[in-house]
Amino acid sequence: MADPIHQFQIQKVIDLPDVSLPVLGVVDLAITNSHIAMTAAFVVIVGFLAAVTSNAQVVPGRLQAAGEGLFGLIDNLADSIIGHEGRKYFPFVFTLFILILGMNILGLFLTFTATSQLAITVTFALITFGLVLVVGFAKNGLGFFKLFWPMGAPLALRPVVGLIEFVSFLLRPVTLALRLFGNMLGGHVALKIFAGFVVSLGLLGLGGGVGLLAFPVAALSLGMVVALTALEFLVAFLQAFVFAVLACIYLNDVVNLDHAH
Repeated sequence: MADPIHQFQIQKVIDLPDVSLPVLGVVDLAITNSHIAMTAAFVVIVGFLAAVTSNAQVVPGRLQAAGEGLFGLIDNLADSIIGHEGRKYFPFVFTLFILILGMNILGLFLTFTATSQLAITVTFALITFGLVLVVGFAKNGLGFFKLFWPMGAPLALRPVVGLIEFVSFLLRPVTLALRLFGNMLGGHVALKIFAGFVVSLGLLGLGGGVGLLAFPVAALSLGMVVALTALEFLVAFLQAFVFAVLACIYLNDVVNLDHAH
């Protein structure tokens, strides 16, 4: 059976000369399967959005309806969580959602999934966390630290609860990154394992004799592959949606800080 982890290895596709940059040092500019997967996702997303908006009709077709559905989903999400200021942050949340969704789904068709790389998910998480910090200090100044002083808790417990809130706040990018990374990694590993069973047991059955007993197990494994593939499409959407929901929740904490306290 092929190594199920092999599909996550970053490999050079086009080797380019290294470049030495100040502070960063030597940078490898080689084009890898990760670059290609992310670029392909970007091109597909831009093409999809261009097709949706280029010839908009009063009565939308299937493609336009799908695009408007995604747009409306995130627009309503931002508005329901953040409130009347949600529209300001819609472009950021929608960009996050559509990029993650595109990478997740495209990874089911390619041999490499960009969001199964921790570096990619950490980057998305740090960008989100950075925006939360910028918005928090821009709107509240030093009042941002009221986020860690729970007025609803008894006075004696506020320092303890505040410390817990502060640690929890710092762990937000970690949980954001690991949730997306773990779900995409685990699902693809399971798919690879069951697909390997189908091939291995099928070849065993072709040998005849007692090996024929492997065919029913191979058929069962094939059924698992089909079921897991359907589940992976659902997970691909849900993980992008959950990332968008959490981004809205974290932004709401700092946008509506005064209202919450």
